Amino acid sequence: MRFGPIPIEAAEGAVLAHATAAGERRFRKAHRLSAEDVSLLKAAGVTQVVAAVLAPGDLGEDAAAQKIAESMAFTGIEARPAATGRVNLHAEAAGIFTVDAAVIDAINAIDPAITIATLAQHAPVEKGQMVATVKIIPFAVASALVDAVTKVCAGGEVFAVNAYRPVRVGVIQTVLPGIKPTVLDKTLRVTEARLARSGGTLTAERRTPHEIAPVAEATIALARDNDMVVIFGASAMSDFADVVPAAIEKAGGTVTRAGMPVDPGNLLVLGALGGKRIIGAPGCARSPRENGFDWVLDRLIAGLDVTARDIAGMGVGGLLMEIPTRPQPREPLPAKTRLKVGIVLLAAGRSSRMGGPNKLMALFDGQALVRRTVERTLASKASGTIVVTGHQRERVRGALSGLDVTFADNPDFAEGLSSSLKAGIAYLPQDIAGAMIVLGDMPGISPADLDRMIDAFRAAGGNSVVRASHEGKRGNPVLLPRSLFTAIGRLEGDTGARHLIEAEGLEVIDVEIGEGALVDVDTREALEGAGGVLQD
Repeated sequence: MRFGPIPIEAAEGAVLAHATAAGERRFRKAHRLSAEDVSLLKAAGVTQVVAAVLAPGDLGEDAAAQKIAESMAFTGIEARPAATGRVNLHAEAAGIFTVDAAVIDAINAIDPAITIATLAQHAPVEKGQMVATVKIIPFAVASALVDAVTKVCAGGEVFAVNAYRPVRVGVIQTVLPGIKPTVLDKTLRVTEARLARSGGTLTAERRTPHEIAPVAEATIALARDNDMVVIFGASAMSDFADVVPAAIEKAGGTVTRAGMPVDPGNLLVLGALGGKRIIGAPGCARSPRENGFDWVLDRLIAGLDVTARDIAGMGVGGLLMEIPTRPQPREPLPAKTRLKVGIVLLAAGRSSRMGGPNKLMALFDGQALVRRTVERTLASKASGTIVVTGHQRERVRGALSGLDVTFADNPDFAEGLSSSLKAGIAYLPQDIAGAMIVLGDMPGISPADLDRMIDAFRAAGGNSVVRASHEGKRGNPVLLPRSLFTAIGRLEGDTGARHLIEAEGLEVIDVEIGEGALVDVDTREALEGAGGVLQD
């Protein structure tokens, strides 16, 4: 292939490197010029074009990508038609992706013109998700290079999506004095949700003393009617002869591996009984957050074997995100009294339900509502206040003149709540342990209310969500731990942090602060009922 400037007289059959116009006619990038096209370009005064001219032995980008995709063996994957030198491959069902890394490496080593990118080994995928892409970099490539790729692909299956199977799972939960039934009930709900994503079913549960014999008996019983048994011990495994591994062996089974180099997930036990897999779940599996238990469970449900060697090889990449509710975090948090809380006050909205006036400018006892609220945050124990502005930003700033606050402008305020949350969180200092999200339109909130929430957050070690409430009803403000900040950065649209709190499985502490938790002023009637006077 030859690439570069080409006289228009010699451009027939060439592939355009850039979009090019001929009067009102526009030719897109990668368009192959015909004799008619050349005539139009000449008539428009074009004397040369930057293009690629294929040699006799070349394949165009789409043809090359298509031929490579067709030469690859794969299972559970659909190859889409080639376009712009690319063939995308998508999962036909939810499952676990597997790939022959040596084959992919060998293909990518043939020539930089030909590339294949895939998901990571054992990545979980959803139906329709892209799992791999074949991309030809230039507009054409020598057919001999494509033939070399197809020869590498002839060795066997290159990659696959191993679809989840609808497995039946029995659960055993051991009990020690002091363990709350609510903990066991939550564990069941979390496990059911884990299985639901792959079409599995939790069919039965048995609760036994935390002793070898009763756990062994329950394991035998549940293994008869289920594809898998999961054991949640009331006490974490502390030795390879502890209750759960010993119970598997007493039941007549074998222990494949006790302990794994994935954190959270170190204390997992994997065994088998009569061809059925038995998993001793680590304590972190009671939380919905990803941990080593997920890695093993999903592979087994997808029909993949998990050996002791497989588990031993999970260490690279096995250091997962910290779970704030762990009883002994890997790194100690600062002393409780030193935990810093920053306030993010949301003042960017358009007050659309007011029909025009900005509710934050409404007067309460002669003072603008937004100033009243900010002064109360500044009088609290919080380390500082970030005010997120957007709609009528200059007017809001003017109302806060002279106050010691930091302004975070949100030009995307019309996109919804998530944009303001992200803007405010981004301004918090690195030493902040938690962010209290305060709405600018809550006239009933006092500094003492905010202090009670900050005290509760510190008492819990900075790991929990603290939520204002009144008579059992949840309200605002909400204090979020730093562990949620990254997830908040991925929010989109008019979405707050509520679903993140539920998804992360964090402890939520409700703090009774009175009616102020439920009083905001979204409507004209609510504002006037709270004692406010709207301004134009």
